[in-house]
Amino acid sequence: MTQNDEIDTHLNKREKYKARLRPYDYFKEFESLDFESLGEGDRFYLQDFGIFSVDFLEDEFTIRLRVPSGRISAEQFSYIADVIEEYDLTVVLTARGGIQLHDLEADDIHDIWKKLNSCGLTTWQSFGDNIRNIVSDVYDGVGKYAEIETYSIVQEMQSFILENPRYVGMLPRRVSVGISGNSANVTSLFANDVYFALAKKDNTFGFNVYMGGKNTDVAQDADIFLKKDEVVDFFKALVEAFYLHGSRFMRSRTRIINTIEDIGMDGLKTHIQREYKKEFQSAGKLQVEKIKFSNHEVLKDGSFAFCYQTDFARLDIDEIKKISKFALDNDVEIRIGVDHNIYLLGLKDKTIPFESPKESATVVACAGNLCPYSSWSIKDETSYIPLSKISEHSIEVGFSGCSKGCGRHCHSDIGLIGLKTNNFGDTEGGARVFLGALHTSGTSVGKTVFPMVPYIYLNDTLLLIIKLFEQSGYKDFEEFTSNVLNRFSSEFLALWFLANLSTKQTLDLPLEENINLDFEKEKEVLLKFFSEVDFLDSMEESFFESIDALSKKLWSVEGKDPHYVPSINRTTYR
Repeated sequence: MTQNDEIDTHLNKREKYKARLRPYDYFKEFESLDFESLGEGDRFYLQDFGIFSVDFLEDEFTIRLRVPSGRISAEQFSYIADVIEEYDLTVVLTARGGIQLHDLEADDIHDIWKKLNSCGLTTWQSFGDNIRNIVSDVYDGVGKYAEIETYSIVQEMQSFILENPRYVGMLPRRVSVGISGNSANVTSLFANDVYFALAKKDNTFGFNVYMGGKNTDVAQDADIFLKKDEVVDFFKALVEAFYLHGSRFMRSRTRIINTIEDIGMDGLKTHIQREYKKEFQSAGKLQVEKIKFSNHEVLKDGSFAFCYQTDFARLDIDEIKKISKFALDNDVEIRIGVDHNIYLLGLKDKTIPFESPKESATVVACAGNLCPYSSWSIKDETSYIPLSKISEHSIEVGFSGCSKGCGRHCHSDIGLIGLKTNNFGDTEGGARVFLGALHTSGTSVGKTVFPMVPYIYLNDTLLLIIKLFEQSGYKDFEEFTSNVLNRFSSEFLALWFLANLSTKQTLDLPLEENINLDFEKEKEVLLKFFSEVDFLDSMEESFFESIDALSKKLWSVEGKDPHYVPSINRTTYR
């Protein structure tokens, strides 16, 4: 596609902008931009260089830094703190191991952008239709489970796409890439569009390829095995194939998963192979196991790593300076995890250099009210979840402020989406609750169990679920999910939990009953165990009316909700 081509009227709006002017060529105008009078096109193009704003919040700007594999030097971290302090910015870590700065003033954009791009990191292609920050496991190359160090691969992949005029902002849609050479990862990477997962074939370690993941879907097995020195060539072929053959029409169907839905995995592989120019090997055996990580991990060389649990991805200037100084003084490495935590690697002993502000090691929360699409100030309202119990059992929780799923709620033991509703009286906030994800192996994503729980009742609801997990005897919540929760329909689970809450019981799920996700059998079991709950009489062909009736009976608020905090980003779900 060139500027002289006739613009296809069926292309989505973003593609029409690309057809008129490549983002790379637009960058020539960057120096002369007036950030107080941007048009829609300007806002579209600027995302490719790491600058984000929306027209309905035209005076609010965000800049995002790429931090490949989350590896950042102490000097870079300290420098960023100086920039934050100079311009009075707000900083959060991203779910891709990057750094996001908020509250930028229009007059300061040029200066801040130049400073951030001068410290060895870059903002290029951190938003927009690009290969986003490439992620790996935080213990890449140094952990006990590390078989292949992937950082050099990540650097090669980034060098290929970064500031490449053919690809800057010109892909059909964003592409998230994950790679791990570890047999046990701190966080699952199956939510990526492309995931190179450690595998073994013919007694050789390499990578199986998975494609088509996103925040609400798991990447699918492409039946391809790559050796370490083949990954970059495959990546280049994939990028070119997606550039040439990905759909550019309906915006909601332009991800890699949609290409797979349209032409099949074999069709996509054919396009990639045409660019790769070699035959693919069939997949090896996936090398991924479930491991519970501690805040002090022993590394391969006998040194230690310390996990600093952030305030749900938020950091202040003092924290950054404190972490940077400690790293410099003690010659340790800083890495940013995709779990929003800071890792210090290379400690000589099990040092706790400073106490973490929160119990957040296994909780991923999106940007919340710092994002215009979020209907919740997620990071503040995590007070409505039982953090101590979550931490005690290392339960992975994904907390998203909207259905875009930046908190990876579908790839966690317990998933939550913040919502606004008036279906429960005057309460304004709540969460949709997801269970059922088998995220370590990429087997399944979570499914909706409760369409809405008012947040003032969320703690009790989650405590009940965790109590049933404790009573089950399983040591890991994902095992509980696989062996217990996923034997029942989501609707049955909702009624089982509601009936327990209504009767103030904690009855274990009846594994001895042969239900097999059959509605009539599930109905019989509910009537057997909760015959005194009158709402069960309304079950005819589904459980939905009963779920709605009992949840409103339990959770409707009379009078004004004392916990309500007004939000400018209000969305009503009915």
